[in-house]
Amino acid sequence: MASIGKIARRSFLIGSAAIVGGVAFGTYYVARPAPNPLTPGAGGGALNPFVLIDANGITLIAPRAEMGQGVQTTWAALIAEELDVEMDQIRVLHGPAAQAYYNSALLGEALPGKGYDKTSFGHTLAETLGRVGKVMNMQVTGGSTSMVDGYSRMRAAGASARETLKQAAADLLGVARADLRTEKAMVIAADGREIAYADLAEAAAGLDPIDAPLRDPAQWRILGKPVDRVDMVDKVTGTARFGIDVRLEGMRFAALRMNPHLGGRMIRFDDSPARAMPGVDRVVNLGNGIAVVASNTWLAMQAAEAVEIDWEMGTNPPDTEAVFDRIAAGFDGGANSTLRDDGDAATLPEGATEITAEYRVPYLAHATMEPMNATALYSGIKLEVWCGNQAPLFTRKSCAAAVGLAPEAVEVHTTYMGGGFGRRGELDFSVYAAQVAAEMPGTPVQLTWSREEDMTHDFYRPGALARFRGAVKDGKAVLLDGQIAAQSPTQQAMGRWLGLPAAGPDKGTVDGAFNQPYAIPNFRVRGYLADLTIPVGFWRSVGASMNGFLFDSFIDEMAHAAGRDPLAFRLELARAEYAPAATVLETVREMSDWTGETPEGVGRGVGFCYSFGTPTATVIEVRDTKDGIAMSRAWIAADVGVALDPRNLEAQLSGGMVYGLSAACFGEITFAEGAVEQQNFPDYDALRIHNTPTTEVRILQNQEHISGAGEPGTPPSMPALANALFDLTGKRARSLPLMHDFDLLV
Repeated sequence: MASIGKIARRSFLIGSAAIVGGVAFGTYYVARPAPNPLTPGAGGGALNPFVLIDANGITLIAPRAEMGQGVQTTWAALIAEELDVEMDQIRVLHGPAAQAYYNSALLGEALPGKGYDKTSFGHTLAETLGRVGKVMNMQVTGGSTSMVDGYSRMRAAGASARETLKQAAADLLGVARADLRTEKAMVIAADGREIAYADLAEAAAGLDPIDAPLRDPAQWRILGKPVDRVDMVDKVTGTARFGIDVRLEGMRFAALRMNPHLGGRMIRFDDSPARAMPGVDRVVNLGNGIAVVASNTWLAMQAAEAVEIDWEMGTNPPDTEAVFDRIAAGFDGGANSTLRDDGDAATLPEGATEITAEYRVPYLAHATMEPMNATALYSGIKLEVWCGNQAPLFTRKSCAAAVGLAPEAVEVHTTYMGGGFGRRGELDFSVYAAQVAAEMPGTPVQLTWSREEDMTHDFYRPGALARFRGAVKDGKAVLLDGQIAAQSPTQQAMGRWLGLPAAGPDKGTVDGAFNQPYAIPNFRVRGYLADLTIPVGFWRSVGASMNGFLFDSFIDEMAHAAGRDPLAFRLELARAEYAPAATVLETVREMSDWTGETPEGVGRGVGFCYSFGTPTATVIEVRDTKDGIAMSRAWIAADVGVALDPRNLEAQLSGGMVYGLSAACFGEITFAEGAVEQQNFPDYDALRIHNTPTTEVRILQNQEHISGAGEPGTPPSMPALANALFDLTGKRARSLPLMHDFDLLV
């Protein structure tokens, strides 16, 4: 792939991403190792950017944001497995913002193609392209790529550190490295002599790193088994430090109030009522809003509400229906993408029965349990920022620009986060904190958003419209033609992260639709981009979060039009296209004892979606009760290729399902006068224990390559529930949330 270093065009297209402006990276620049950002204590050694051994013990760096998904535990286990240390012998840190911690898998996900048909060359191409992420500062947690990124890299880091430590011991003992073995952070000689890693670290750090082959999974001691979470004790005892828990000497607390009319400016404000309140330090002008600094967060929030502000109206349509009219207008222009176009989807096959349907899904908020927050300390020549974030290098760069410093003068401390789901990949909450701190040099300031500001100033999952036309003949699907219109989170995120426009076909708009592994001879999916500036961003499972419902609901309608059992209909289509997809459907059929028949008062629905490399099938059972329709049971089957921690995978898939079901039942963001109407959780509800189904998960490992797990549980949950409601009531759901059309248990 030397051609990567010879990009001749000014626009380098990567699927839906474009890096524009003459940016080109030479082969050497891409291939050279990033500097090791770790500094060991006296007598210690940083053997690579992920392994630090000194007087504090063995520290493993897991630079992916821990937002409850267990990523730091499994990442550390990948290193520990090859390093020959036990999990109770290590401590795990997120590590600094540094180029060495780039995500090697994220850019590969943007390559065109359906994913499940990726060849060995395609995987190699994705890995090669992923290295460009280093020079683009892509230290990002997202896209269910953390394990795909770390699976080989972290085992290699552990193996290299192990062999380099053995070489240091071999030099000390005067023996061959091959005559030494390792166990529990010790190098052991044939005669029984033992040397602790800590006693070898300094010498090992002075040696050239040694590459080593990776162990066969059959030899794994840690991987492939349930591992206790490294953050478990701290979180259970309340000692874990989230962004909102940061406390520094002399800290002041801030709250903000931004223009509720999205895209509008602040015309004027009178802060005298706030400044008159005891304990209020100052009011900071943020351009399109204000922040109040005070002695505590509650006072700052109350004072922010006391400021009298004249707001300008935004440029977006004033209400929800006008917004969706603009989305529908997207269909009138040319398609932005046609990523699948098999056969002739324009012509109805002779003798086939035609089916058409239109669907709609709303805008959605991330609604993280921990409100958006960041703490900043500005000295005039240096800025420190403490926050939970999913993109440390982008955070560093943006905060530096906000206060007029070079990025190297900014230090980002990434904390635990109480939910992210893509929202903490954004930069606004950190930048606002930096701007406030710059007004008070030498004073640490923690800026916390009220739930109302959080809910009304999100980067939302875009609303979408879909128009489907299909045909069945002799019980089989013979045609499917889908059109999907929405805003593009990718295009907006490219601008916010990199300051660059995006070009080319937008894969995210049709993800979860064009790439479904179904053998339909005439199969076309087109994507259309809506002309709106409502802030949108990456929401758990991104495009598949909407297309899981849009596409799979239509598959269910086609099955019924064909007179077929919905699960058998999908299974037949999948068997002819991609065996692992068929296997997860077979598995969920067996798990749920699916017969296609349900008794009176009970409904069952199946949902399927291939997303983030993982085919996932879900069956939901609903029951009619005196208090409303309740979800009683759920079954999930997913093929992740390699199950590094089965217990954690079960948690991720069931958690993703609950997140999707909450959105399917209750989630929607609506607009009035250009402002978001939902203010807090009473307006934006979620499932509780009493209305969450009892869930069983089964993890499969039939795929050749490891795939994502944090997001694939979300997309199939929504159509599975809607299809179960159809089975129960005979009423077809073509829009979300379901609370508007069904009497759900709340």
